[in-house]
Amino acid sequence: MAFYEYVSEEQLTGFDMYKYSAVDSNPLSVYVMHPFWNSVVKFLPTWLAPNLITFTGFIFLVLNFLMLTFFDYDFYASAPDHVHVPSWVWIVAGLLNFIAYTLDGVDGKQARRTNSSTPLGELFDHGLDSWACVFFVVTVYSIFGRVEAGAGVGVRTLYYILWVVLFSFILSHWEKYNTGVLFLPWGYDISQVTMSVVYIVTSVVGVETWYAPIFMSFHYRDLFTIMILGCAFTVTLPMSLYNVFKAYRKNTLQCSSFYESFLPFLSPVLLFILSTLWVCLSPSDIIEKQPRVFYFMVGTAFANITCKLIVCQMSKTRCQPLSWLLLPMALVVLVILSGLAQHYETLILYIWTATVALAHIHYGVCVVHQLSGHFNIYAFSLKKPSTD
Repeated sequence: MAFYEYVSEEQLTGFDMYKYSAVDSNPLSVYVMHPFWNSVVKFLPTWLAPNLITFTGFIFLVLNFLMLTFFDYDFYASAPDHVHVPSWVWIVAGLLNFIAYTLDGVDGKQARRTNSSTPLGELFDHGLDSWACVFFVVTVYSIFGRVEAGAGVGVRTLYYILWVVLFSFILSHWEKYNTGVLFLPWGYDISQVTMSVVYIVTSVVGVETWYAPIFMSFHYRDLFTIMILGCAFTVTLPMSLYNVFKAYRKNTLQCSSFYESFLPFLSPVLLFILSTLWVCLSPSDIIEKQPRVFYFMVGTAFANITCKLIVCQMSKTRCQPLSWLLLPMALVVLVILSGLAQHYETLILYIWTATVALAHIHYGVCVVHQLSGHFNIYAFSLKKPSTD
């Protein structure tokens, strides 16, 4: 793989001056999870690199995604009169999800414990978190599945739910881009514990339990949707706006104008517009035919945009208005909507998804390689590189 230096000299200088600043006020995190993580980290060997812990947790989430892809590729397995996902799969999903969440909680503690904290560690952690969003949402969707016989959640509804989760994630880094402080979102810890429990409960009671209404015509699927939307619009968004407004009142904002302050949203909004045009105007109704691939493509493209924002907010450099990835995507959407490739839309989606995934992996590998060299460290080992 040819290495490319995505991080500019200005950004490298910013990384040299970087100081971690975060606020975690979630009671679940502060009073329950942090004491638990403090106990868990004591069992880890001191030679274990924090980034290796982070990456292992991420791989567990990918394994969850691939496992449910095998048993429920098109999200019909939980629908009535379909062969359901085996109970043991939900147990494994719950355990892997909780272990991944735990590893995500202890990696920073291991870094401080081994005196190996670096800006690369935080970037690596949050960069993988941005990609993990799509795996969380798509995997848990298999519990409810598509709308069929009065059960399930529509694939279009899930598409918009995915975007709510994605924007909720980027809000935290938009806050830090503006305030210099990372305010950890409350919804993350609550959602991780809830998902882990729901997976295990599903293994015991079966997916049929979620068909039944909770009250009158109000179903569990409605509760699932309301919880995500409610958390985003009544907790995450208001708190983000309040924190930025508070920094404005104190005259501590990092940005000099309204335009500069909201610049990080330009590329995500354009990605939302392009992908939504494809969903709504697709000649072959691609979201119905290939929902899993489409979700993965959107989530991966979003992660690539978000990682570049994280680099900018950590290095205190100006966010670039437009991600280059959006230019070829605009061309792809234009070709699809023109009807010129109507019979090849699925093939084009596969090719474009592979392109996005490879581009994002290349970006991630190159940035880790570049920063590892800059800080003279190994990404996945606590040994120091030779200075000879």
